[in-house]
Amino acid sequence: MDIDLDAMIDLLNDVKEGVDYTNCTTLIDERILDSFDILSIVSAIDDEFDVAVPAKEIVPANFNSAQSLLAMVQRLADED
Repeated sequence: MDIDLDAMIDLLNDVKEGVDYTNCTTLIDERILDSFDILSIVSAIDDEFDVAVPAKEIVPANFNSAQSLLAMVQRLADED
């Protein structure tokens, strides 16, 4: 599956605007995203990219940056 960083950043901006997703690597650690945002992101990933995010993948390391989210989605898509 070919998902690029711009597509992931667009998805994140749809969930929560006003965050520097290009450079931020502490979205969870600094509580920039809350649990509702995470659920919205998981749902949006399923809707936009047709990739289901299992509960075991919902960990800070996968959600701290747009880059880590992109890597997780690409990995999950490749597993399908």
